[in-house]
Amino acid sequence: MIGCLIGEVLALEAPTVLLNVNGVGYEIDTPLSTFCQLQKGQKVTLWTHLTVREDAQLLYGFSNAQEKIIFRTLLKVNGVGPKMALGILSTLSIDMLIHTVENGDVKTLVKVPGVGAKTAERLMIELRDRFKAFTTNTVSNNSTQMQFTGNSAVAEAEAALQSLGYKPLEAQKLIQAVKADFTEAGDIIRAALKSLNK
Repeated sequence: MIGCLIGEVLALEAPTVLLNVNGVGYEIDTPLSTFCQLQKGQKVTLWTHLTVREDAQLLYGFSNAQEKIIFRTLLKVNGVGPKMALGILSTLSIDMLIHTVENGDVKTLVKVPGVGAKTAERLMIELRDRFKAFTTNTVSNNSTQMQFTGNSAVAEAEAALQSLGYKPLEAQKLIQAVKADFTEAGDIIRAALKSLNK
């Protein structure tokens, strides 16, 4: 099992990071909370989870160990795969996810692309006991400034939301509502995702 990788960011294409580790380039899918912290040329440590399928070996990377633990916890829920787990972690901070589950807030969970009412209810039931081990004191949300390297912050933001499962028109609508207030794609994404939680 590959527990973590330390290397230099070669390329960023939401939500995938190409990480150079001693001359080997690893493609790693990340939640936007991690992706938005990365910059080309930056040396980083990503906590990783390896999924082996018949047709592929997929790496998922996280900026901290807590996010990796939550990702693995989500995968244990019946019907939740890696893409949905990344979508949940991209839309909700760890603290917000724990708070949502503890309070049975199904409305917040169904705002995540791909999560319907039945899946949200199943998440509530299955995660409630598992999350008792976590508290907002022991699991903290990383608040590092988000930055993107790209030609168009709006285009980057829209592409990132689409990679999470939002339809192109949904992504455009979310971005249009907040883009005037920000110049960095990371800030646009953060504002768009926050608008969902209002």
